[in-house]
Amino acid sequence: MTPPCRIFILHDTGNQVAALAQAIAEGAAGIPGVTVNIKQPIKAEKSDLLEADAIIIGTPNWTGIKGTLKRWLDTTGDLWEEGSLAGKVGAAFTSSAGRHSGTEFTLLTVLHWFLGAGMIVVGLPWSSVMERAGSYYGATAVGVLTDEDLAQARALGRRVAEVASRLKPKEG
Repeated sequence: MTPPCRIFILHDTGNQVAALAQAIAEGAAGIPGVTVNIKQPIKAEKSDLLEADAIIIGTPNWTGIKGTLKRWLDTTGDLWEEGSLAGKVGAAFTSSAGRHSGTEFTLLTVLHWFLGAGMIVVGLPWSSVMERAGSYYGATAVGVLTDEDLAQARALGRRVAEVASRLKPKEG
């Protein structure tokens, strides 16, 4: 029997980011054999990262990632050096007040952290929705949270869960 595929969602505070995290969790949990754990940095531990098969990180866009998340991530340098996160799946999500306020920069900053840890980055395939909202770098919400934003968040969760499930070594 294959053990569950564990998805860890780490997100900083913010109502829109919390709503996106919940939608991502719904999308991931829809894949058989997947469990989801959601925490904010104040309650997260390095073991959450180590136990996960995939890590999805979200932050409000504050011209980059929020300081409290950055401080927490900075405590995980030893995991990079040990290679403890290498091969895990990673994805990002964010929210911002305006379309031109650096949303993609924020996503790329999170993706940079994954790449530095040797992780496999998963984004969203291009869709016609992205002509109005969203990003292939990860799930986003700009301004008022929309049904399309939540649908893209669920799609990201589903995609991460599918990829992580395929990559997870089978026991036996």
